[in-house]
Parts: sequence; structure tokens; C-alpha cells
Amino acid sequence: MVSPEPIARLTGDEDRHPGAFGPVTLVLTIALSVLGAIIGLHLVTTLGITANTSVIGALVAMLVGRVSVLGLRAMRSVHRQNLVQSAISASTFAAANALLTPIAVPFVFGRPDLVWPMLVGAVAGLAVDAWVLFRIFDSRFMPATAAWPPGVAAAETIIAGDRGGRRAVILACGGVVGFGGSWLGLSMSAAGVAFIGNMWALGMFGLGLLIAQYEPGLLGVNLNAQYIPHGVMIGAGVVALVQAVLMLARRRARRAAGTQQDAADPSLEPTVDEARVRRSLAGGYLLFVAGALVLGLVGGVSEDLSAPALVGWVLLAGFAALVHEIIVGLAAMHAGWFPAFAVTLIFLVVGLLVGIPPLPLALLVGYCAATGPAFADMGYDFKAGWLLRRAHRPYLPFELAGRRQQFLSAVIGCAVAVVVVAVLWQTYFRGGQLPPVAKVYAATVKAGLANPDHVVNLALWAIPGALVQLLGGPSRQMGILLATGLLVATPNAGWLVFAALIVRVVYGRIRGGPAENELSLVGAGIIAGDSIAATANVVKK
Repeated sequence: MVSPEPIARLTGDEDRHPGAFGPVTLVLTIALSVLGAIIGLHLVTTLGITANTSVIGALVAMLVGRVSVLGLRAMRSVHRQNLVQSAISASTFAAANALLTPIAVPFVFGRPDLVWPMLVGAVAGLAVDAWVLFRIFDSRFMPATAAWPPGVAAAETIIAGDRGGRRAVILACGGVVGFGGSWLGLSMSAAGVAFIGNMWALGMFGLGLLIAQYEPGLLGVNLNAQYIPHGVMIGAGVVALVQAVLMLARRRARRAAGTQQDAADPSLEPTVDEARVRRSLAGGYLLFVAGALVLGLVGGVSEDLSAPALVGWVLLAGFAALVHEIIVGLAAMHAGWFPAFAVTLIFLVVGLLVGIPPLPLALLVGYCAATGPAFADMGYDFKAGWLLRRAHRPYLPFELAGRRQQFLSAVIGCAVAVVVVAVLWQTYFRGGQLPPVAKVYAATVKAGLANPDHVVNLALWAIPGALVQLLGGPSRQMGILLATGLLVATPNAGWLVFAALIVRVVYGRIRGGPAENELSLVGAGIIAGDSIAATANVVKK
């Protein structure tokens, strides 16, 4: 999906992109990163989820920019606001998903002595995760023109604060709807992404959500207990990987119409070619393997595995980490939701099938869980930055400089998250505050696959997952999104998705051309309102 038309001349749109280490920007970045990390830790240990805090960061930066003392007015720049929102968002997901959840696995498993080694492995996985996304974003594989719905919400919030007018009114109305619905317990982000993302992909997402909600009552089958959604994801994931390899292996000839469009708007031309994507993914795999080797050595995996088995464990851990981030990234790119927990559980099941002993498997699962969420979240932030920068001329140097500064801001946010988790994890764990998914991982490792029918279900249900993914092709990711809906299984979210899709079709026929941009604004507002409500819920609790 190509995003709304670029907005000309935003505040701070100068010849040189502001830096992440400017004094005012850096101080605000660190302060909000601490806040984001604490919010993430609280949410993941109490509700089991993590809210996207990028909109909160953008709003705080806007308010600070209204203060005319101590150089704070510099934060009026939309690009500085983008840097700050990138940092707080990175800190939130890094602390909750990439760090605390992985280190909770060995703790729940009964080996608190392995928390620090697991933290070392999680930090390594987080670092490689961020580096790979930075290297491949805005390629044909991970295009900036794709949906990335939370990124659209962050950018539109910043633009509305800068420009005001009709855009701000539409965004605010969407925000009120999102906030109100979320406060009433509805997953309003589901409706928001349906106004922004690919309709085919989101239709399959909504279908998966509805099946997961109503099938147990209609047929009496517990889908998750039978590993049916996991089988669908395995099949779709295998086909998605093959599609990705084929995409990267061939060079696409540029069509004349496409060339003319890119000349009119250079932001539609990818800035990363297939060769760089191939090198980055290969380098990412090698780095993931190196991180797994360090984790295996400091975690004492060699005590339970022979030398050949240790080599196999390291290679599998690196592969699982890479595949995990790709599948999570594809789901996030199209739907704005990512099934990190479920995809990690898939590799846990694979580990059980190949007979990995419990302790090495627990560490492999923790390492796999450390990748993906930060990858997806940084994609959202780069999408927001791309929307804010795409009207600048000359485009390319400004875009590349801005993306690099966003990456540095995200690194600052992740570094703050590491410090916060290192200081606070003992307080959380000793008080019994543990991420629920870590308990599931540990319990599954201990229980194993007691029922051989589960293996049969994984194999059988991989077939429809593969067929749906093959039918939709790499641009729609229908199989991945169907499996995501089955695994996420949020009550009533499917109805919200289809209601938004129906509104999108009907309004599009009535309104015509302007409908897409207007509905994107509404969707962005709903997502922003939902994020604010989730953060407000933390304060309330």
C-alpha cells in the first residue's frame, strides 16, 4: 500500500536532518526511554501485552516544543519529535518483549542462575534484530510503501500537531473513537489497521480472529490445545520464506510506468537493493549464530549436549532467530499486529520434535523470543520517519540521514531498556511479577509433546496454511495473516476488522479518490487513541 500524499514543508524541514545526539533531543530521549521501559515492564507483567508508546513520545515532544526556554523550542521540529518517539517505542518493546520475557524463561524453569547468561543472549539477539531491520528497510522485501499501520498513526499525529486544520480534526475524531472503544475493552487497533493496511491481508486476519473466537463454541475443539493455528503458521511460514528467497534471487525489471511514477515521486523508489538485503540477511544469520554460541557457552548448554549436538543447537538457534524476526516483521508490516509469542512457541515445538533436552531448549526459546518485536517496532518508526521526510528535496540524502539518526535514537532507547531491566528484574521476579508467556514457554518445555496427535495436526494444518500463503503471494501474506488471527485470538477484534473494511469499501465508492487518505487519517487516529488509552491504563493501575 502506498501511503497518503507527502506533506510539504513541515517544521524543521531543513537541509540537514537533526541529529540524535543534540543536547535537548538526547536528554528528552533518555528521559522518555526510561518511562517507556517502565511502562513496557508493567504492561507485560500485569496484562501480558505491550502498548505502542510512540504516539505518547510524539505528544510529549510536541508539548516540550511549545516551551520557549533552555532551547526546548527546538523540539518544534517534526524530525526531532520523530527521533524521540522512535526511542521511547524502542525502549518499551525492548524492555518488555526482547529482554524481560526471555530472561523470565530460565527463572520460571527453576534456574535463576541462568538469568544473567540469558540476558547476555537476549541483548545480542536484540542488537542483531535492530541492525538487520536498519539494513533492509525500504527494500522490495520490507518496503516503506507497505502499511506499517502504527507508523502511519505516529506520523499523522506529528503532522496534525504541526499543521492543524482539517487533518487534525479528522485525526482527533478518530483518536476519540479509539480511546473510547479501548477504554470500554475493545481492541480498537484492529479497526484502525483495517483502514490502512492491505484489504486482502486484513480480511484473512479478521477471518482468523473470528474462527478463533467462535470455533470452540461451535465445534468444541480447542484450536491452541491441538496446535492447529501453529500448523497453519508453519505451512504459511515455509512458503513465505521460499517466496522471500525467490524475491531476493531475481532482479525485477523496472516497468516504464513504474519508472515514470518514481521520477515524479522519488520516495516510491526503494533505497535498498536486493543485493544488500541478501548480504544483510546472511550477515544477520551469522551474527545470530555467534550470539547463540555465546549464550550456549555461558549458559552451560554443553553440559547437556555432545559437541555435534551443540553445533546443531547453535545453528538451529540462529536459524530460529532469523526466521522468527522475518515472520513477525511480515505480519507487523501488513497488519500492525505480530504473533511473537505464537511463532516462538512453534520453534519450541520443533525443538521438542527433534529431541532437544529441556534446559538447552528453554535457552533456545528465550533467545528466539528476544528477536522479532524490536524488528517490527523499528519498522513502524522508520515508516513514520519516511512519511515525514518523503516530501523533502533532494529526497535521498535526507531520507538516508534521517533513517540513520532514527536508528541511533532507537539504539539509545534499547540501551536504556537494558539498564532498566538489569536493575529491576529481580524486584519484579521476586515479587511474582512474571510475563505470562514465559510461564507458558517453561511449562511447555517441561511437559513436552505428550500427545503424538499434536505432531499429526502440525503436519496436516500446515497444508492449508501453505496453500493460502501461496494463493495470496508475497505482497499480501494472506497465509501469515490468517495464522496471525488464529493465534492472536483477541475477542471481537475480527468484527471490528470487518466493520472497518466494509466502511472502507462503501465510503470509497461514495467519496472516490480522497477516501483513501481520509480513512488512513481515521485509522491513524483510532490507533493513536488506542495507544493512549493503553498507556493511561498503566497510570490508572
